[in-house]
Amino acid sequence: MTVMNASRRLIRALAAATALGVGSLALTACTSGPGSEEEADGKVNVVASFYPLQFLAQQIGAGHVEVESLTKPGSEPHDLELSPQQTGRLTDSDLVVYLKGLQPAVDEGVQQAEPEHVAEASSYTSLEKHSEDVHGEDQDKDHEGHGEDHGHSHSDSGQGGDPHVWLDPVRYAQIAEGVGKKLAEADPAHKKDYEKNTRALTERLHSLDKEFKKGLSRKKTDTFITTHAAFGYLAERYGLHQAAVSGIDPESEPSGARMKKLHKIAKADDVDTVFFESSASDKTARTLANDLNLRTGVLSPLETVKKGQDYFSVMHQNLFALQNALGAP
Repeated sequence: MTVMNASRRLIRALAAATALGVGSLALTACTSGPGSEEEADGKVNVVASFYPLQFLAQQIGAGHVEVESLTKPGSEPHDLELSPQQTGRLTDSDLVVYLKGLQPAVDEGVQQAEPEHVAEASSYTSLEKHSEDVHGEDQDKDHEGHGEDHGHSHSDSGQGGDPHVWLDPVRYAQIAEGVGKKLAEADPAHKKDYEKNTRALTERLHSLDKEFKKGLSRKKTDTFITTHAAFGYLAERYGLHQAAVSGIDPESEPSGARMKKLHKIAKADDVDTVFFESSASDKTARTLANDLNLRTGVLSPLETVKKGQDYFSVMHQNLFALQNALGAP
């Protein structure tokens, strides 16, 4: 790590000397990535692996940081492959924020780059192993009718666990606190600002948690069907039953036996809607919905967002979609 830090300092010193030698035109041409304009502005260079972690860094860092996401908007985070330039940015960054186990290329890149400051999201909360079926522990309702297998088990680490932890606002708030502390370590001069911004963000997340609890408290059914098993943590938090067509991996194909089971679940639990992701094909959802005469709807796993959206706006859309599907007023 000492050699890596010395190399990083040498590279930056050479870059600065070169810039002084070639004048202001070269300075303008060299402001396309971390380590150039951001340093000149005195900002902290943060590299985030994908949108939910990019959002945390931006909200907590505010005007003190320049945040770059390795995953382009609209692309599938699971399929990310890093370019040599992106791996270099991991090395040069002041802070890397990522979630171990979600993107193998990022895991490998961080290991190779050895950045000085790293915020690994799963280390700040608890992850669990989930199957296609997850039953939330609703305090107001007995779920014995769903069987003894709740489709999840507790895990003390991110190894092999369901990575979609940001869809639970409470666990997401825990990650926010960890990211805030790492930002303060990387930039002690603005520690108080990071602490203040972290408190404000976690308060918003806990308010969102209360909105979900209230909004889903008088549901007629607790079961929703989705094409991708990304909503296990959300189901657990709010006493819902997630019945997914495919598993944690969105590319996995359902078996005939799985489809038959979903038919039974839909009829037994009075399911109204089959959800699919806005960024994925709706073919499977529409096939299942047509077979059972159900509606289709969109439920976002928030791995990416469209222009003009953010975490809170999309989570409110998810709440509204679930209220409609579950018969909650």
